[in-house]
Amino acid sequence: MAGLPGALAPMGNFDPAGFTEGKSVAELKMLREAEVTHGRVSMLATIGFLVQESFHPLFNLGDKSIGPAVRHLDEVRQTTPIFFEILVLGIGFAEISRSLAGWTSPSGSNPADGPLANLPEDTPFRRLEDSYYPGDIGFDPAGLKPTDPKEFAEIATKELQNGRLAMIAVAGFFLQELVNGKGIIENFSA
Repeated sequence: MAGLPGALAPMGNFDPAGFTEGKSVAELKMLREAEVTHGRVSMLATIGFLVQESFHPLFNLGDKSIGPAVRHLDEVRQTTPIFFEILVLGIGFAEISRSLAGWTSPSGSNPADGPLANLPEDTPFRRLEDSYYPGDIGFDPAGLKPTDPKEFAEIATKELQNGRLAMIAVAGFFLQELVNGKGIIENFSA
């Protein structure tokens, strides 16, 4: 897949739905950017689901049980209404920072000239910078990013694999909690 990390034996470039067929390197980088981003969010969500069931570090809800993690934001909205606005601002800041780090500036294109959906694939609105590596927003305060390209590819593959697993896990968490109304850990302890 254009030399990007993520393929492991015996599956190789596993793409049964054909999402990558006929895609340019720029398009593959955009797909990988989305995969890395969703994987990172899912890894955080997996931890959040498991931690929130028994420990609410941000909110003093006393001994009140607020049920499965999938409904916690509803409860938080009632007890601390401003949190949701702060959360949206934080996510917005993170997304703007990410877009400024990796995406080309739309300057030179006028959105008023027509609907964005009719723009060609190579329009600046839909391109990553050529020098940008998917997921590398330049945030590495602990200095963990390897400098050796081979080691970097290995770490990137591990992150992708863990992200893929986390996306599946979070989808299962959501479905399970919505179906029976019990938390993840609560199902195993019952």
